[in-house]
Amino acid sequence: MKKVQILNSEEIQQKTRRIAYQIVEDNYDESELILIGIKPNGFEYAEQLKKEIEAIDDIKVVLLELSMNKSKPLDEEIKVDLGKKSLDKKTVIVVDDVANTGKTLYYALKPIMEFFPKKVQAAVLVDRQHKLFPVSPDFVGLSLSTTLQEHIHVKFDGKGKGSAYLS
Repeated sequence: MKKVQILNSEEIQQKTRRIAYQIVEDNYDESELILIGIKPNGFEYAEQLKKEIEAIDDIKVVLLELSMNKSKPLDEEIKVDLGKKSLDKKTVIVVDDVANTGKTLYYALKPIMEFFPKKVQAAVLVDRQHKLFPVSPDFVGLSLSTTLQEHIHVKFDGKGKGSAYLS
């Protein structure tokens, strides 16, 4: 199947900046935000989002990573690397690169719900709009209607650059 670029590095940066502004505007009264990036790509995207939020506002942004088996989420423990951090009474934003059916976001909420967060939101770079689970992202860079046979791949180079492809 042919691979078509849907977002280049500059477009990803532009969409990330827009999402960062939306997050700041939606959480203007917060003193701290917790970004939880779903490894691997969601965490890399959360790093970019954190930089953009901090460039816009002086709000404290804490970045955490979530590990899970995306294809079979109940086969392995879903872990958030909290350190000594608590999510109680905090605004938490779960970040991933692509939202397909909503399954990953749905199961990513499991360890977060062991706490009592003030608010939980989700941010994704690309939303495919094929929801099978009752979870939709609050902040979206690009909404794309695709067929079920098509796939979206986001690649980051580890230096803040990336691109997204439809195949």
